[in-house]
Amino acid sequence: MRSLDSSLRIRSAGTKPGPRVALRAVQVMAEIGLDISHHQPENVDIYLGEAWDYVITVCDSAKESCPYFSGKVQYRQHIGFDDPWEATGTEEEILGEYRRVRDEIRRDFTKFYEENLKG
Repeated sequence: MRSLDSSLRIRSAGTKPGPRVALRAVQVMAEIGLDISHHQPENVDIYLGEAWDYVITVCDSAKESCPYFSGKVQYRQHIGFDDPWEATGTEEEILGEYRRVRDEIRRDFTKFYEENLKG
């Protein structure tokens, strides 16, 4: 979303964030010119009391375990994706899953942006 419109206030957080962004995620995002190496995983709990125009859950497991946002949320949306962290196989097969999910996220969030936020 940040790459589509830098004026948007975007936050990304997880229900069980790791200590750092997955190295494979950094790698496949760099392949399309996006540097996420400086990003730090955050727990969604730090944003629960804030007001949001949109709260969008993305992982199918997060849809089930996503906490209630006690702040004002105008729109709640779920755009589900497989979690590439769970991929198995050779390194190239695992990277293929990261690329597939990256491309799905890019496609679906571009569509969401164009239908809901652009202009």
